[in-house]
Amino acid sequence: MRLTSFSLPTGVPRPGLIVGDEIVDLSDPATGLPATMADLLALGPGALEGVRAARAGRAARYPLSAVRRHAPVPQPPAILAIGMNYGPTWPRWAASHPSGSTGSTSSGPPSRDRDPIMLPSVSDMVDYEGELAMVIGRRCQHVPAARAPEVIAGYTVINDVSARDWQWRTPTFTMGKSFDTHAPCGPELVTGDELGDPGALGIRTWVNDELRQDSSTADMIFDCAHMIEYLTTAFPLEPGTVIATGTPAGVGAGLEPPRFLAHGDTVRIAIEGIGELSNPVLRGAPPEPVGLD
Repeated sequence: MRLTSFSLPTGVPRPGLIVGDEIVDLSDPATGLPATMADLLALGPGALEGVRAARAGRAARYPLSAVRRHAPVPQPPAILAIGMNYGPTWPRWAASHPSGSTGSTSSGPPSRDRDPIMLPSVSDMVDYEGELAMVIGRRCQHVPAARAPEVIAGYTVINDVSARDWQWRTPTFTMGKSFDTHAPCGPELVTGDELGDPGALGIRTWVNDELRQDSSTADMIFDCAHMIEYLTTAFPLEPGTVIATGTPAGVGAGLEPPRFLAHGDTVRIAIEGIGELSNPVLRGAPPEPVGLD
């Protein structure tokens, strides 16, 4: 199945099931399902049974062309990212602030479907990182690798955008990974039964029309199941948590000379079996203070 969060021209994001060129509104009262993706995932395996029933039910349907798609989980409880998973000898994890999560699709005008990556006024070293992402489907802890697929709701595409100068100032990388709009994700959440092996997917990233990253998740050092085993050794994972699984070679900081994102660029990431994530890059006005009298 292919799940997404979408909204109509007016309204808040709601969960949907993609069937051909239509989207089934899973928040329709006829489905008996929750009105948000996070609450839907929290139902665990029962959620998928309800979604399958909705495919043939009486819930409202809309053409994909008539809706705006968002990140699969618009407000994830956490975004966790492994660092250098195409090369180190042990997992290196960073947490990103969940406010960075935005949505996108591979087509449509920026004002409607393609949420922009905003360049902060305090950095000229903003970089892209095309990555496979897992989304947790039920609260879990102490999960052995062999049973990790039971807690994964599905897989999607994420751009782990990084302000390198801010990232390199601290060993945790958190500040450099947490600027607003710097974790675009989606647009679809593909369940494991449809995707197959997440460890054998082609992954490519373009900046404008230039191919920058061209690899396979088969090159990851730590696979999805062992990442979940490692993380849940220390703390529980909540439904809707997004886990970015690392980026292959070809990021801007690794080029000679380095090539960072600029106003007017477009970053497009394609992962085999999942789809494409595309976002324009814009530089806006310096932000105004919020929460001050």
